[in-house]
Amino acid sequence: MSALIAALASLSLADISSFVWGPATLVLIAGTGLYLMVGLQGMPLRRLGFALKAMVASIGSGKTSDQSEDGEVNAFQGLMTALAATIGTGNVAGVAAAIGAGGPGAVFWMWIAALLGVATKYAECMVAVQYREIDALNTVVGGPMYAIRNGLGRRWGWLGVVFALFGTLAGFGIGNGVQAHELASVLSSYGVPPLATGIGMALITFVVIVGGIRRIGRVAGVVVPVMAGFYVISALVILLLHISEIPAALQLIVQDAFTGRAAAGGAVGLVIQKGIARGVFSNEAGLGTAPIAQASARPGDPVLQGAVAMLGTVIDTLIICTMTALVIVISGRYLDSEQGVMLTKSAFDWALPGSGHLVSFATVTFTATTILGWSFYSERCLEFLAGVRPIRWFRLIWVAVVVIGATASFDVVWLIADILNGLMAIPNLLSLLLLSPVIFKLTRDYNFNRSQAEE
Repeated sequence: MSALIAALASLSLADISSFVWGPATLVLIAGTGLYLMVGLQGMPLRRLGFALKAMVASIGSGKTSDQSEDGEVNAFQGLMTALAATIGTGNVAGVAAAIGAGGPGAVFWMWIAALLGVATKYAECMVAVQYREIDALNTVVGGPMYAIRNGLGRRWGWLGVVFALFGTLAGFGIGNGVQAHELASVLSSYGVPPLATGIGMALITFVVIVGGIRRIGRVAGVVVPVMAGFYVISALVILLLHISEIPAALQLIVQDAFTGRAAAGGAVGLVIQKGIARGVFSNEAGLGTAPIAQASARPGDPVLQGAVAMLGTVIDTLIICTMTALVIVISGRYLDSEQGVMLTKSAFDWALPGSGHLVSFATVTFTATTILGWSFYSERCLEFLAGVRPIRWFRLIWVAVVVIGATASFDVVWLIADILNGLMAIPNLLSLLLLSPVIFKLTRDYNFNRSQAEE
């Protein structure tokens, strides 16, 4: 036993991350997405138009706030709350980190993870709405932990507890520490001390999260569309200016996906690992986080809400991350020593002098809203474990970690986030496989051709 303890103690965070994101986890992520896509007969890709119409139709929907049995926010706000947590450093720093460690080929595997992740995101959000509950505060709550308990029964309750435990902890990495660190990195380039950034962001976070999901949903519903549109337009301008170089960049991405020539050490396995890991970090398909926000949304139609939710993967990875990746690859700056958001900023500045400031502005807004969205995720996981009483203390700790993350080491923050992401994804993906008969039946029975007004 002592030898085992000594061996475990000798493991570094990098060793643990490599183990957690080893072949078994990668196969589970990709295999679950593929299984669900086949079982759904390609519906998530075939019904993207339906999902877009449903999202647009929900924007004007509104019910009084006391109608909590119908949901806390509309479908659009639910999607924006989820996007607030996913459109963040995954799109700016996450893509750069994947390319920096795995070469341009990592982008190809991000695409694969996203295509399969559309089915995963649909399924996990659908069952979250199907099995949601009303808590002690008369608030609609849901997510993988509730889907496991209510869908699989009490004998699988331990799996829900495992997810909720890792979900509570993971938020402090991917949703808080990483975001605060990247925010501080950007502002430090303008002479703002990391500690000052941490304190300022902590104050803003506290003001918003004390209002719960309704306030977060309202903020996200305004900020996310604006910031995403701003960033996409900026990247699109750069790509149009360098349009002749895009085919070569795409060719390099595909070639290096199977050769690993541009990866550290030239390992194809590293390219795949970094691509899928960062793809999941970017769109969170399979992590089980977005369902926590989607479960609070109106209407209470599982299939409809799942369809709206799957748009997040398309918007996040296939559009925004791809634009970021192309700018970085075209610039060639991934061969330099920059990391994270500073690599993206350097690439934008190379492509269009002065546009790095646009990246800085986008990063500030991306990271701020991600911290807000993830606070809700971790809070719901904690509530599942311990009830509503610890929430006020959780929010204070969450605010404090914003300051800690802003001043922490780059490598440590990212490694912790990777480890906790992988640990959280495993119980969620297993539950989706176990609940797949329900997912397939509800989808088969749904009438996608009925009018939007009826939905």
